[in-house]
Amino acid sequence: MKVGVLVFPGSNCDRDIAMVTRDVLGQPTRMVWHEDRDLGDLDLVIVPGGFSYGDYLRCGAIARFSPAMQATIAHADRGGLVLGVCNGFQVLTEAGLLPGALVRNQGLHFVCDRVGLKVERANLPWTNQYQAQQVITLPIAHGEGCYYADTAILDELEQHQQVVFRYCDAKGATTLESNPNGSLNNIAGICNRNGNVLGMMPHPERAADAFIGDTDGLALFQSVLTSAVGAIA
Repeated sequence: MKVGVLVFPGSNCDRDIAMVTRDVLGQPTRMVWHEDRDLGDLDLVIVPGGFSYGDYLRCGAIARFSPAMQATIAHADRGGLVLGVCNGFQVLTEAGLLPGALVRNQGLHFVCDRVGLKVERANLPWTNQYQAQQVITLPIAHGEGCYYADTAILDELEQHQQVVFRYCDAKGATTLESNPNGSLNNIAGICNRNGNVLGMMPHPERAADAFIGDTDGLALFQSVLTSAVGAIA
């Protein structure tokens, strides 16, 4: 599986992601500068967290116009795998690869914490190494992670099972108290209709190495690897 990690001015989680795909999973990984246009050699494109272009104007609003993101849109349109984490999720919504928007957290505070997540589906390239309804714990760190969409979009997301992760308590209940940012329907991560594009606010790359004490995020990357290797074979 060949992995590309986009790098914008202001990205700060790109090396963390590359550490997981290259060093933990042993997959060839290249950093893709935002001005690059050729992603033809890649199976998986990852848009990492950080503050692309300083988050000026609006989170992800400038990054969507970069040559690398235009190439990422084409990659997704061909059925290629695209993962956006935190600011990467914001970029994917701004680029139109995923519906809805990420707005200021309810309470207007930056939140840095570890949260419970319920895995809604285990039949996606991103989740086949989890169990459906499994509760995992991942770190979050964001000021604009409140997922918002109008009622029609929310209904479509639910109808087509595009909600992949929801904030929940330790028993899997999607309560108001377990929602760290006020996201509608406790949404923490969604996919597109085809399932090849995933955006999520929590950081799986920060929970993918036993050396740092938590591996709940590793299964997401192992899921992608399993799917990609199967597709290539």
